[in-house]
Amino acid sequence: MAKLGDDIIGTSGLPPFFKLANAGDVAIDAPDNRKGDALRTWVRSLSGFQKEALVRSARTGDTWRLVSDEGPYLNGHDAAPCPLAFLSTGMAASFMNEILALADLRGVEIGTLKLVQDNYYTMKGSMPKRTMVGGAEDIELRVEIDCNLDDDALNGFLVDAACASPPYGLMRGQLASLFKLGKNGTELPTAKAKELDAPLFPDPGNHFAKAVPGAGVPKLMEPVGLTPGKVVEKGTAAGGSSLSDEQDRRLNIGAMAVLREDGIKDIRQMQYSPHGTSFRFLSSEDGRAPDANTLISAGIGFCFMTQFGRFVSMLKLDLPDYRIVQDTHFSLGGASGGTGKAGEASPVETHVHLKTGESDETAQEMLDISEQTCFLHALCRTDLKTRLKVVRV
Repeated sequence: MAKLGDDIIGTSGLPPFFKLANAGDVAIDAPDNRKGDALRTWVRSLSGFQKEALVRSARTGDTWRLVSDEGPYLNGHDAAPCPLAFLSTGMAASFMNEILALADLRGVEIGTLKLVQDNYYTMKGSMPKRTMVGGAEDIELRVEIDCNLDDDALNGFLVDAACASPPYGLMRGQLASLFKLGKNGTELPTAKAKELDAPLFPDPGNHFAKAVPGAGVPKLMEPVGLTPGKVVEKGTAAGGSSLSDEQDRRLNIGAMAVLREDGIKDIRQMQYSPHGTSFRFLSSEDGRAPDANTLISAGIGFCFMTQFGRFVSMLKLDLPDYRIVQDTHFSLGGASGGTGKAGEASPVETHVHLKTGESDETAQEMLDISEQTCFLHALCRTDLKTRLKVVRV
């Protein structure tokens, strides 16, 4: 099938990921820091399913530019990682942060350490009938480790570290995301989506275009080839399969994380279902690469934006331009931040700006269906567990 839109990411000449050298000129501010870290994420649609995000963190003070695309399953150009890749890699980076920090606090000696994570999602129902719903399932985390603890102590140590991770807060309980809606510059009430009790944030417009990378931008993300095949129940691989009117499929996005000698986490995203290209990410908490919370926040925004594009393309609706302003709030890590507590998060707050010739009711439905089918808003509203497996190496 023909690819949707132009390959703006591949032809822009910009590095796909970079830290902004001129965040002040772009005028993206971080939210008030309620819990330990607060991130504001702007996301805009570029073309087809290609998207660009700017993410500003209150904790680090850094602003990162990131891009996302989709593969053949959505008739994308495969020029950048899919949205779910950002959540998986950010979560794996956060888990590793807490394992290493907790080891320092408790005097645990660790030699080899590798994390192998699997995230699972579902998509069921009919888009024409408006019954399609995205879902999220428990996370599987395999820890390959060499350390000086006995088996029981090691298992308890790793459970404590996983629970100390800030994104653990997204998985605890049921966090109903909050929304504001704007259509053609005018605020609308939401319909089914839960409305945020706050003013609608301004549309970031074309401020994205002001972003300038610093000198000598390192390669922070790159494709590394086709993901090895894996049998996934109700998995998909066919071109355009994610655009079918009726669906009952299961997605599996993996992440394999190791720590380099220079302290940067090297993470390979695995695109098992829908089957596709693997991308390599770098992550760091000291500004050399995007931090874990930045990757997670970008992933949530990217995934939500993809659902707008999917809905309007499947139903042939008018939506030439759309952007969001998203705020996410995380606690500091229980070990890395010294709180000694489990990770916490607040409900995701998203301000949606649509340019459309459709009716107000259709604009409201665009928001409702996009929230209903978004895998990562489903993750937030679903009580999930991390299923841990420990392998000594």
